[in-house]
Amino acid sequence: MFEVHHTAVLEFVRARSLLDDQQLTVIEAEHEATGRSVLVIALDSGWLERTDLWRELGDYLGVAHLDKCPTTLPVTGDELVSADIARTYGVAPWRSDSTTIDLLSVDPFNTRIVEDLTFALGRDVSLVVADPVEIAALIKRHYGEDEATLNELLADIERVGEEIEEKDFSVTELEAFAGQAPIVRFVNLVLSQAIKDKASDIHFEPFESDYKIRYRVDGALYEMAPPPKHLAWPIASRLKVLANLNIAERRVPQDGRIKITLGGRPVDLRVSTLPTQFGESVVLRVLDQGAVQLDLGELGIPDSIEKSIREIIHRPNGIMIVTGPTGSGKTTTLYSALRELNQAERKLLTAEDPVEYEIEGVMQVPINPGIGLTFGRALRTFLRQDPDVIMVGEIRDLETAQIAIQASLTGHMVLATLHTNDAAGAVTRLVDMGVEPYLISSSLEAVLAQRLVRKICRHCQENYAPTAAILEQLDVDVDWLRGRSFSKGVGCERCSQTGYHGRMGLFEWLPISDTFREEITGTSSTLDLRNLALKNGMRTLREAGLEALVEGRTTVQEVLQYT
Repeated sequence: MFEVHHTAVLEFVRARSLLDDQQLTVIEAEHEATGRSVLVIALDSGWLERTDLWRELGDYLGVAHLDKCPTTLPVTGDELVSADIARTYGVAPWRSDSTTIDLLSVDPFNTRIVEDLTFALGRDVSLVVADPVEIAALIKRHYGEDEATLNELLADIERVGEEIEEKDFSVTELEAFAGQAPIVRFVNLVLSQAIKDKASDIHFEPFESDYKIRYRVDGALYEMAPPPKHLAWPIASRLKVLANLNIAERRVPQDGRIKITLGGRPVDLRVSTLPTQFGESVVLRVLDQGAVQLDLGELGIPDSIEKSIREIIHRPNGIMIVTGPTGSGKTTTLYSALRELNQAERKLLTAEDPVEYEIEGVMQVPINPGIGLTFGRALRTFLRQDPDVIMVGEIRDLETAQIAIQASLTGHMVLATLHTNDAAGAVTRLVDMGVEPYLISSSLEAVLAQRLVRKICRHCQENYAPTAAILEQLDVDVDWLRGRSFSKGVGCERCSQTGYHGRMGLFEWLPISDTFREEITGTSSTLDLRNLALKNGMRTLREAGLEALVEGRTTVQEVLQYT
């Protein structure tokens, strides 16, 4: 129930004063632990009445509401809305005339439904609020279940594309192949399944003798049932059609974006194609704004570090760098800091490659080196736009680093990411780029290094005693671990037998003190800087991992792999 719009639902509940602060705290904790919808938890707890809720929600969204969902649809329901549209968008027709149609919507927070269906249905569309569980049951009852499973669809599409060989077709012919119903349904089903499983990336990979589809959940890759090898081209073409890419061009990489609705949920996908020896590899990054918590208080950052971050980012000038490998949550942390700073009296500008999440009130610029819009050029222009805060998606070269430092020295707060292994390494990385140490010393305020590790599934968690070999791998004081038990997940249905569910952050925080600035100016090595940081009380990523380990939140394997 509206799970993709967690933040919007909370804003609605707060705006209408439907729950008190204590109830909201309990609900948010259960939502974080179980993933259940905020409204479902509130209804099950008896804190909200269903009929009152739909009335309040309709009034809040400015749409009609029904206390009771109808048990049947109009006789002309199938003519008004097809089964495919009803299932894909999670809607059912309630009433209509020649120019308008009112649709019962499983997810009335999804404004994209109105935009998409106004065009598809050729009428002015209005959404109607009612119990989403009852609406979903009505759609299922009227239109029947979409019984096509992945394996059944694979059998249906065996024949599709068998006549296709790697040769030149016209764009019209390519679009015809990509638009065949079995291919369309197969791609939709793959995307639906991956998003349902909360995948962060979906990979379509051609090899010499087979075609693999894999998706990444909580940092680990899982393989789907593979389609026939000859469908690699039609499937890649279908994805390129959705992303408005040139489907006739298969020799160079392309980047695009897909915005669709699946099962009533708005889905935003970043698309990257790569020509390989055996065909085009296509990778989709799932950009699910509703699933991402853009709030510093909800990222799991230790209280002491969170307090220090807030103090740093509210300074009038300086640079804060977030560092870590790809997929470690750096962008989410910076977005959360931006959201904290996003107030009417501040102008915020970002340069990103690409823009991952849209933030209301922030001017976001997508970097495009192909037309000369590099990070350096964007930052130079930013300084003429009178910003208070600048976010740099990534400091990649000397030019970007120098302009970012210049911006911080002329009265701007700069937030940036950098690829290094630890916090102290950020300083030497900038020096290696060619930045003068005295400039780093005078502008850098703090560095945050972070990693994401998988959390143990709470439903199949069990304790066990660590072996001597494990303790040796961790390289920690045996006396410190004596008497402590470790935890692991044995695997259950809720975690798809993996033993893990969700991820948590590990953080290494390095505020730049006066003593540290002197060391930077003296161009000390990474090891010297790290030792000074440890002497000043910095907690390393490994120490953060060990703390999570003894608290039973993650496993030895995750700590060893990521710290």
